[in-house]
Amino acid sequence: MSHPLQTWEWGEFKQEMGSEISRDLGYLITWHKLGPTPFKIGYMAKTHLPPYTIFKDLEALGRSKNAIAIRMEPDAIRQESKRWLQSVGSTLSRGRHMFTPKTFWLFLDQSEEDLQKAMHPKARYNIRLAQKKGVVIAEDNSDAAFEKYLELTFGYTTERQKFYAHNRAYHYKMWKHMHPAGIAHLFTATYAGEIIVTWILFKWGNKLYFPYGASSHAHREVQAPSLMLWETALWGKKNGCEIYDLWGAEEGKGFNTFKEKFGPKLVETVGTWDLVINPFLYPLYRLSEEIRWKILRMLK
Repeated sequence: MSHPLQTWEWGEFKQEMGSEISRDLGYLITWHKLGPTPFKIGYMAKTHLPPYTIFKDLEALGRSKNAIAIRMEPDAIRQESKRWLQSVGSTLSRGRHMFTPKTFWLFLDQSEEDLQKAMHPKARYNIRLAQKKGVVIAEDNSDAAFEKYLELTFGYTTERQKFYAHNRAYHYKMWKHMHPAGIAHLFTATYAGEIIVTWILFKWGNKLYFPYGASSHAHREVQAPSLMLWETALWGKKNGCEIYDLWGAEEGKGFNTFKEKFGPKLVETVGTWDLVINPFLYPLYRLSEEIRWKILRMLK
């Protein structure tokens, strides 16, 4: 298993959230019913590159589930996957991505001095400012800290900044499965006795991931998120992580600019691909998917 989203615990979480799952051919696959129809879409999140030799088995599995397609988003860098794309390209169709195809990797297998040298001067300044102001970063997996994380997630971060967030049940159940397994860790940034930033990170193998974060509108001037990123990077180094995956890169977004200032490498994954199971219904499914996304963008 190369990624937290392929772990047993993630599968148990998705199952408790109501998803049908299967663990076939070495992959965690979730199956999603398409409205009132009898058809489904399979989803393989962040797998290793599936070899062409198992596609017939995947097709058979998809037919047994009455699936129109199985969507794949391998956790593999694009330039390292050219041979894979060439070997399977005629079999797969481009799909609409669930995860952004680009992300930032901060390489932790270097000295603290080199990490700081690679930063934009403003990032170094903001880290020093937060330290000077007395911001304290700590790992805090307590119930109280988790409730604060939810408060911040469903307060300023989603309501005022118009960010999409899963519902509370999603976060509770994700934490219920991923934290006891030692995968999910909660970090807080405290200023003047108040928690103003919370991040949940995943640690898996030699990688640290930043999937969830929330912050308060208060005390933004003390630059707590900058110190949070720096201190969690050091925590990752201390705990054997070589890469800090900052979980997505999108040009024009504020969080993108924030991440860039820390000197990470922009990497592009192999992207999103659909293994078509039902070639007759697949075009209709893709059309309906595009219409749905257009409507969602209009409603933002």
